[in-house]
Amino acid sequence: MKLLVEYLERAVQLERLAASERDAVFKGQLLTQAQAYRRLAAKRAKDYGLPAPSPSETARLSSAN
Repeated sequence: MKLLVEYLERAVQLERLAASERDAVFKGQLLTQAQAYRRLAAKRAKDYGLPAPSPSETARLSSAN
């Protein structure tokens, strides 16, 4: 369970960094890393028999548009 929480915490950290980043290339790299951590968290949740974690705020906003 610890890894699941750590993966989600790291994804949120990376998303926050990306939100304030001006360099578009670096921002994209940060978001790519955040997505990878969220995929790891989803896999870990599935392994534990838990529901998938909620998507990032960025993903929720982009899917609403």
